[in-house]
Amino acid sequence: MIKMSEADYKKAIKVLFKAGGFQFPFSETLHNILKITIKDENLDFIMAFENQTSQTMEQLKESSGLSEEEILKKADALAKTGVIINQPNRQGVMVYQIFPFHRQFEYIFMQNLEKTEENYKLARLFQKINEEHSDVVQSQYDGMSAALKRIPPMDRTVPILENLETGEEINIIVDEEIKVPTEQILPTQKIRELIEKYDDIAVGNCYCRQHQEFLGNPCKQIELTPSCMTLGKSARHTSNHGFSKLVSKEEALKILKKCEDAGLVHKAYHRHGDIGQDEVAICNCCNCCCMTARDCLIFPVVNATNYLASIDEDLCTGCGTCVDICYNKAIELNDDDKAERIEEYCAGCGVCAYHCPENAISLIEGQRMVRMLPPRKN
Repeated sequence: MIKMSEADYKKAIKVLFKAGGFQFPFSETLHNILKITIKDENLDFIMAFENQTSQTMEQLKESSGLSEEEILKKADALAKTGVIINQPNRQGVMVYQIFPFHRQFEYIFMQNLEKTEENYKLARLFQKINEEHSDVVQSQYDGMSAALKRIPPMDRTVPILENLETGEEINIIVDEEIKVPTEQILPTQKIRELIEKYDDIAVGNCYCRQHQEFLGNPCKQIELTPSCMTLGKSARHTSNHGFSKLVSKEEALKILKKCEDAGLVHKAYHRHGDIGQDEVAICNCCNCCCMTARDCLIFPVVNATNYLASIDEDLCTGCGTCVDICYNKAIELNDDDKAERIEEYCAGCGVCAYHCPENAISLIEGQRMVRMLPPRKN
């Protein structure tokens, strides 16, 4: 039986870091995760990607020294733990590409996981690695704070544009000072139009919520149910390897409506993190589990949005619905028991406007970036 050393795994994580994502020091926690997700017998295959993170079968035969049968076996095993993606390119040639390390967390906890000891162990290990990531961020806090304005957005808010009680469209106010030039093409702003763009849609569990459930912290907003979506090529990959299941557009829209009613926020993820490119996924995020929400931050987060909530104090009754449901805790009741929005944290998601029983919240239109750091620890 193959027995790989810690030094071998240190080399492997350097290969994964070449694929992108947040880089951090090697640790015992990381070593233990990789021993489960990659395993000793597949570590040699990871090293075949050392010089080129994306390869065809013919290239892999040369770089790995393995037979096609061996490559197919290892590629399938590693695809099932979110280590690589294997999909045909536009010419129909199968391409094998290494994933950044964080994809392992996302894909593993996206699927319907059995309550096994190994899965509980993985949940604890990923929680520990998150704590270690947090320590790294805190140790470099001043530098990250200075760099925050240069960090591109990792996701984009797709707003809810109607009110739950009335079914009417939310009032949109155009801010002339930040109005988008007419020649600039904006990404799709309506979630239903976004769904219509794609023939292949797959739905899996929210990895943040399932992870927290394994840690004994179930979501306060919605039960664990398939709710986050992959689109197009990503949908085909996640469904092929058991992370998700393909659904019709009608089924997708029903799931999205359920998420809206629970107060979840639609977040679109784009190819290569570029909001000018096509969407690859839609997460439906809660404010108690999801790691891009203000109360859950462990690393810097930048979100692109095209809206900002605006509250009419004359219509507001101070019921507190928006305060409780706000994704980034960007709304508070003032001394007059009226809701007030904190602009720098508002993701422009429209959840507050959707759930406001008095229809007292409008959305100001205009492109913005919401930039947040986790709170600084003493």
